[in-house]
Amino acid sequence: MIYAYKCERCGESFTVEATLAEKARGLKVVCPRCESRDVAQDFSGVGLMRGPGADGPSGCCGPGSGAGCC
Repeated sequence: MIYAYKCERCGESFTVEATLAEKARGLKVVCPRCESRDVAQDFSGVGLMRGPGADGPSGCCGPGSGAGCC
């Protein structure tokens, strides 16, 4: 999964790629700009990672599914 964060110190918005297991174990997130650990997760920026072959070569739902990219 891809998680979006915002640094409370410098205001930098950034993403972190982690598994659900890593997140459950208490993922330690550090701002890439100022190296602060004072970060807050932005829940509007959560996404799923899908690899090639998941539903087609690009990881998107196939034609006719009515969903476009998942």
